[in-house]
Amino acid sequence: MSYLVNFSLFRRNRNFAFLYTGQFVSFVGTMITGVALPYQIYTETHSTLMVGLLSLVQLLPLLVTALIGGVFADRYHRRMLLLVAEFVLAFGSLLLALNACLAVPHLWVLFVVSSFMSAFNGLHRPALESIVQQIVLKKDLSTVSTLATLKGSVAMIGGPAIGGLLIARFGLITTYLVDVASFIISLTALMLMTNIPKPQHVRDDSTLTSLKQGFRYAFSRQELIGTYVVDFIAMIFGMPTALFPAIAMSFGGAKVLGILYSAPAVGALIISFCSGWTKRVKRHGQAIAIAATLWGVSIIFFGIAPHFWVAMFFLTLAGAFDGISGIFRMTMWNETIPNEFRGRLAGIEMISYLSGPRLGDTEAGLVAAAFGITASIVSGGVLCVVGVGVCCIFLPRFWRYRSEIS
Repeated sequence: MSYLVNFSLFRRNRNFAFLYTGQFVSFVGTMITGVALPYQIYTETHSTLMVGLLSLVQLLPLLVTALIGGVFADRYHRRMLLLVAEFVLAFGSLLLALNACLAVPHLWVLFVVSSFMSAFNGLHRPALESIVQQIVLKKDLSTVSTLATLKGSVAMIGGPAIGGLLIARFGLITTYLVDVASFIISLTALMLMTNIPKPQHVRDDSTLTSLKQGFRYAFSRQELIGTYVVDFIAMIFGMPTALFPAIAMSFGGAKVLGILYSAPAVGALIISFCSGWTKRVKRHGQAIAIAATLWGVSIIFFGIAPHFWVAMFFLTLAGAFDGISGIFRMTMWNETIPNEFRGRLAGIEMISYLSGPRLGDTEAGLVAAAFGITASIVSGGVLCVVGVGVCCIFLPRFWRYRSEIS
């Protein structure tokens, strides 16, 4: 059995190839803006707390739209939802570029537009997650999870690195316009997809009733709840990205900032390329819990590392363990959730894996402001390890979960 990632799905599935390619390009653009926004805020305010508050402002609308987006994804045409959401996201990036053109850019515009874009991302992600299950055979879902990790890893390496170079060389206006161009490419790829049916088994229920049905299904599956809780714990306590701009300023500015943002993705990329072995692992709950625990341990060592490149090693190692956790989480979700619930459950998943980092940014910024950067990072890693252990004790079916798909 090969230990390397399998790319044959691109040849066998035209729609998946278009979708994957377009989303890869747009995700690179999103990661570029993800570096530019906190960098612009930090350079204007010199406050890690303000950077942390950016993530909180992005989170609040997401908590609502991710759930609504899940209902829409189970009810309406998923490709059309993606087209509308990406058009609006492209417009948001254009507004950021126009604001950067001003002699004195408005700080409030950065917060308002980023909140606006986060809201539409909540409508975008459930449609994306559920359309994948719709166009890919069940036997290929494990490969899809690996390719998703690969896409995310490459984008999270290349996007921040490109973003740092663009900021340093061309400035923020060009940086935001590159994101606009990435959405144009993704929109083109979506329009090239064909024969995507509307969701089946759609009932004429209210949005609230549909949401209740989705939550009822999620809470009936303890193994699913475990994946959400473990990831949430790992991200809220062990993801100190709000501190990266402050760390970068002491090591060379924007170019070093790109290395910091990219380091976790390097580890995840290595894992995704060598992920053939993951198909042989059937105890997905244990794999997720162990990987999340080792993520927390790596973050602790990142916080106490005496030199920059030692710190980068442990940050990269943390990313590798996060990549392993991500592969098994996505595989478990796609294997166990029926298509008629996939959009709503994708909305719940989105709240889990996106709210954790954003709340984590706020938590890291607050603790760093009160006790210092090192204390913020190390305490977060410790709480991550403890939290995962508590989760496994109280959710035993998650720990014992075993995949039945051969």
